[in-house]
Amino acid sequence: MAEKIIMFFRYYVPRFLCPNLSFRISRPSNRHYHKLNHNDTQTQVSVKQKPSSFITDTEIQSEFSHHAPGIARINNGSFGCCPASVISSLHQWQLKLLRQPDDFYLNELPNGILESRTVIKDLINADDVEEVSIVDNVSTAVAIVLKQTAWSFVEGKFDKGDAVIMFRCTYGAVKNSIKAYFLRAGGYAIEVPFNFPVTSNEEIVNEFKTALRREKGIGRRVRLAVIDHVTCMPSFVMPVKELVKICKEEGVEQVLVDAAHAVGCVDVDMNEIRADFYTGNLYKWFFCPPAVAFLYCRKSVMTHLDLHHPVVSHDYGNGLVKETGWVGTRDYSPYLVLPSVMEFVNRFEGGAEGIRNRNHDAVVEMGKMLAEAWGTNLGCPPEMCSSMVMVGLPACLGVLSDEDAMKLWELLCKKFSVEVKIHYQNPKDGELAPITGYVRICHQIYNKFEDYCRLRDAINQLVRDGFNCGNLEVCMFLPSSTFLVCRLPFIFGFFPRTRF
Repeated sequence: MAEKIIMFFRYYVPRFLCPNLSFRISRPSNRHYHKLNHNDTQTQVSVKQKPSSFITDTEIQSEFSHHAPGIARINNGSFGCCPASVISSLHQWQLKLLRQPDDFYLNELPNGILESRTVIKDLINADDVEEVSIVDNVSTAVAIVLKQTAWSFVEGKFDKGDAVIMFRCTYGAVKNSIKAYFLRAGGYAIEVPFNFPVTSNEEIVNEFKTALRREKGIGRRVRLAVIDHVTCMPSFVMPVKELVKICKEEGVEQVLVDAAHAVGCVDVDMNEIRADFYTGNLYKWFFCPPAVAFLYCRKSVMTHLDLHHPVVSHDYGNGLVKETGWVGTRDYSPYLVLPSVMEFVNRFEGGAEGIRNRNHDAVVEMGKMLAEAWGTNLGCPPEMCSSMVMVGLPACLGVLSDEDAMKLWELLCKKFSVEVKIHYQNPKDGELAPITGYVRICHQIYNKFEDYCRLRDAINQLVRDGFNCGNLEVCMFLPSSTFLVCRLPFIFGFFPRTRF
């Protein structure tokens, strides 16, 4: 009762006495978190005057009130989020289609797609709207680029053994596209390794430059480079401008930047990056509904490359913009909500840049809090973080494979209602007591301090209970007090160290 009385006077009374001031509870705020000890969950209140035109914390929570209650959603990087106002716009577009499809497909759709492409063009600072095509996903955009490389082998423009260079952490679906198009046509793949945790941009640049020059030194022709802007797992911001520059200096013919996580997460400027192709999802960090993405093709490249959508329809041969604008009868509504998304983003102080900065600052602070609580470290320096941070897990959890990582992810989701990605990192040769398990935490404007406390406390509970991923099948749905019992046979050597 005493705590409730304190909370009443701390939170409600100032609002009654000073109704013209805006009061913000810093703990669940989208703007920033106060510096807190990792055991401190006490609410703190600050008084701050702000323009009435900016969105309030209450309005933010209302925009995302459709999220499932009681879930710590700190995995925004996987599937993104969409506010209620944008969902409403999506439904209006869907109704327009269903109300009068002939008029929609002939008139509304082309005009709406052009308007959305114009929004994207301004967002990424492209020179011309004709350089921007809308697609459903980065995977589709990657297929468009790689398909023309496959035809280059078939038509004799590329020679067998010509190479694509990429980092070892390149996204799995992109690697599969490289296999399906580039390697199957006769190409060769160069995978650039790097050490994780990452300590600087220089080590990434040096590894890339060394691998590229080594292959050129043995006569390998490198036709294509595939570079992440923000890597998925493990996650950090690549020095993309420097890497593209190296490719140009070393004679790599085409550079494709996979920026699935970039827009809404980091600054994106085509005139600074200078890549030939750049593709990003808009549903991950830019509040669009799934699924909508874009492919940027530099105009000088488009004039001499034969680019086509992998789905062939009526506009085949009429240019990539037209081909991507019509790939058969389907729901194009997610393509059309970009103006509504911009309206939502501009309700925030600083717009898209302000959201990016606040998310970055908050996720770094939460990452440091978790690392301190677990006695571990971040996966990269704060300046290499986006709105996602890798945090080492206690080694005693025994994350020793990708399978262990998937099972721990499932346990956290089902037992603790925490949605977060788990990463297994191969230890370095000779490394003593390596950290092989990491969580990738994300911060988006709807997140609260309690979300990260729940993850912290769940991991701490597993550590206290002596939990180990090697026994996960036995222990997954048992009460926490039984985890130690599950481990006893292994502790005393009764059974070999294998999973059930």
